Amino acid sequence: MNPDTTARAADRGLPAVLWIGGPPGAGKTTVARLLARRHGLRQYHADARTWEHRDRAIAAGNRAAITWEALPGTARWSAPPDEMLAMSLHHERGPMIVDDLRTLPAAPLTIAEGTPVTPEVTGPGSHALWLLPTPEVQRARLAERKLAPGPLELFRLLAREIEAQVAAYGAGSLIIDGGMTVADAVAEVEAYFAALLAAGPVAATAPERARLLRYANRATVTQYLGFFARPWSPGDARSAVLEFSCECGRDDCAEQVRLALADFPPPPDTTSPPVLDPGHRAARAPDPAS
Repeated sequence: MNPDTTARAADRGLPAVLWIGGPPGAGKTTVARLLARRHGLRQYHADARTWEHRDRAIAAGNRAAITWEALPGTARWSAPPDEMLAMSLHHERGPMIVDDLRTLPAAPLTIAEGTPVTPEVTGPGSHALWLLPTPEVQRARLAERKLAPGPLELFRLLAREIEAQVAAYGAGSLIIDGGMTVADAVAEVEAYFAALLAAGPVAATAPERARLLRYANRATVTQYLGFFARPWSPGDARSAVLEFSCECGRDDCAEQVRLALADFPPPPDTTSPPVLDPGHRAARAPDPAS
């Protein structure tokens, strides 16, 4: 680990962080999830804090956040581009991410990813990489999500905004083109962060990794509960089915488990059984809270 980088992170009150930024459709979450699993890292997924961050902005009197919350759904996505970008809280959420990371333990390493991760957020000299999909790749990946025109336009705006920031700062980037597979992207990002990954600290045992997986899964639960708590939310927490990381604690496992939100083990995690892929239930898995 670079001592200068460690000192700069400590000066900001941050643990050592591997940052991954990029627009929607870049593959940030998948890459971070696989690297966290393989190397025993804590995964911080900014999308899983969306509603918590919006609540903070509203409590602070942020006009764009208050306006967005009060508008009917169709009006949110028909606003002029500048207003839509402002209401996304793209710039305001960056400092909130830093505040979140300050509360985390120093060990193991944290891999933090999200669209609001910008060069201004990470600071100079940080271990940061931006995944920048080509327009064709982003278009194809966003088409798979079957987005409405409004969110689709916002995601394109964010791509242009992030690319401009990365270019202005001369920040590290990886172009995601049509020939790059997920495995290729993971390998490239792994090589980019190789020195920090080798220096650690990382979770070394299956129980430690299981606790980190529960941390990431619990953040997903909190995110969806925050969404369904909105008075305008069309969803229902009792019927929603989500994907969670298998909590078997194996570093070679990449399985995702579909589970009803209502069936996710309730806190406290000290007494909750692990969420396991059906193929891993035969063997005794580590307790994520043990």
